[in-house]
Amino acid sequence: MSVEAIPSDDVPAEELRFNFLSGRLCLAFVATVGERRRGKYERLRRPADLARWYQEAEVLDAPITITSGGLETARALREAIYRPAQRLVSGLTPAAEDEEVINAAAAFPPLVPVLRSGTARLNPPPTGAERAALSTLARDAIDLFTHVDAARIRECAGPECGLLFVDTSRPGRRRWCSSAACGGKDRAAAYRRRKRAQ
Repeated sequence: MSVEAIPSDDVPAEELRFNFLSGRLCLAFVATVGERRRGKYERLRRPADLARWYQEAEVLDAPITITSGGLETARALREAIYRPAQRLVSGLTPAAEDEEVINAAAAFPPLVPVLRSGTARLNPPPTGAERAALSTLARDAIDLFTHVDAARIRECAGPECGLLFVDTSRPGRRRWCSSAACGGKDRAAAYRRRKRAQ
């Protein structure tokens, strides 16, 4: 399932960059759609974009070949992760059809963990790299949705943002995906309102 994409000429280049503010791999994958509340632009426009996301997310060291069909499958999984996460924010349980999509992706063997220079990395298996990468994302979603952290999934309060993230703050009252980005915009807007009211 693809998101209705704004033409690339209408989206500033910096908005097409991937962000990793979510605190979980599966939610960072969901963030490959920008401004879900307003613009809904697609960051995974071509198979090469997904291959680049895997590397920037440090899922894989080396690029893998992504097919057009693999990109569509990845987009469908992304939306099947987004909807349950959104429902959990609202205190609802995931829909069965989304669970089926996630479970189907998770059924394939995931990426293979390896130890390299004292750190854990993930490698694709000899065959089925596309499915293995998606299985890893689906398994991360299952882990998150069934863990105590599911109650800490939040949606950024920024009026244009809507990024989903895991609130790891001690009090659990974080409102923005980033205090510097959306939080800063909110504080600046509040300051301007106060100045106008004087």
